Amino acid sequence: MTDKDWAGRVSAGLRDFYTGAVTPTDPLELFRRMAATVPAYQDFLREHGVEAGTVTELGQIPLMTKDNYHSAYGLEQRCPGGSLRGRDMVAVSSGSSGRPTVWPRSVLDELAVAARFEQVLVDGFGAGERTTLAVVCFALGNWVGGLYTMAACRHLSAKGHPITVATPGNDIAEILRVVGELGPLFDQVVLLGYPPFVKNVIDAGTGWDPYRIKLVLAGEVFSEQWRDLVAARAGIADPVTDIAALYGTADAGVLGNETPLSVRIRRFLAGRPDVATSLFGDARLPTLVQYDPGTRFFEAVGPTLAFTADGGVPMVRYHIADEGGVLSRADLVGLCREHGFDPGDGPDLPFVYLFGRSLFTVSFFGANVYPENVTVGLERPDIAARVTGKFVLRSVEDGDRDRRLLLAVELAPGETGDASLASEVATSVRAELVRLNSEFAHYVPEKDQLPVVDLRPAGDPEFFPPGVKHRYTRSS
Repeated sequence: MTDKDWAGRVSAGLRDFYTGAVTPTDPLELFRRMAATVPAYQDFLREHGVEAGTVTELGQIPLMTKDNYHSAYGLEQRCPGGSLRGRDMVAVSSGSSGRPTVWPRSVLDELAVAARFEQVLVDGFGAGERTTLAVVCFALGNWVGGLYTMAACRHLSAKGHPITVATPGNDIAEILRVVGELGPLFDQVVLLGYPPFVKNVIDAGTGWDPYRIKLVLAGEVFSEQWRDLVAARAGIADPVTDIAALYGTADAGVLGNETPLSVRIRRFLAGRPDVATSLFGDARLPTLVQYDPGTRFFEAVGPTLAFTADGGVPMVRYHIADEGGVLSRADLVGLCREHGFDPGDGPDLPFVYLFGRSLFTVSFFGANVYPENVTVGLERPDIAARVTGKFVLRSVEDGDRDRRLLLAVELAPGETGDASLASEVATSVRAELVRLNSEFAHYVPEKDQLPVVDLRPAGDPEFFPPGVKHRYTRSS
């Protein structure tokens, strides 16, 4: 494709988005296009013995993962035409080794994400009629989140919605200054950020009622009690309609979003754990969102999820590690009605639910905290001699619904812990997390970066039972 051809494609894509004439992406059509234009994918199919011309259904296509695809092929080879031309921006996310993963994107990739923001801001918050100040509270820079959110909101403004974007990033003092100075000029103010950080913003400010606050949240699973608490502190009258979570990944941006329908259903399930456990097969309450299969096509692969999405690095049947599943709108609404609850109207879109990657990472202020990063902090000679190297990492809410990073560490046999050692461990682990994990360093406020260390004796039955395969993270 020549530069002129690409410019024409961008112009057509933008025109279609602004006029509402977007054509859905067919997963099989995307597969055939990738097989014809993406060098890495061509080799990937050969390695799996797949002849593209014989494929007639998605189930015949091999699953791709970060290991067997993204880490196995060079960045340019994973782009159409084997080139970064047309990929006008890159974002990064931290990998388990601390080495950032690069995700190239074009302006066209922003449009599917902007459509999800449109469903939240315009359809949900009435930003098509109400003048809206969108305050981006995600970290700014190369990391996934902040600039992508800004771009999506600006597309909505260009489409004709009265939305103005401010980008103070994750600086609480600057956020409060922006809201205080500009908020009175708008019908409503929307704060967009990671749930625990947005709560910190709310707690740091006062007198929120005049700003008619709405919240757009991403990166964390939160409880309905948390939603109610934050709504009360922010002067939000209706937490169902005025707070919405997004399901996003570094790989493909926003995949789905809460709607008032999904929130009403989730709140019903929160009050009926028997129904929720039967439905989800787990006592945990997952994030529940709706998604557009025309831009993000989900499949359940056992207890986990795979999706297909076009983009700077297009993906077909990309198997992510998120635990979850897919539900049709008819089935889920029907289940609610069978149990005496009518959730009302909402978008005619399917649902996806997810528990997150609790076996492998802990999500804290939107940053993925990896066990490998913590391990390095325990390997300092003066610390390693007194601990076994086993630990359990958790992100939990305290009594005031603030997030804390808890780290239970197993002492070496015969060792007794004290406050001095706990302090050394916390300081060392924080230093390595900041050094190795750029998301942690930039997403987590400095005052929250120090983990709370709990030193446990060797073989502690709660965290380190002998003879049991050890898990380095827990969901709570």
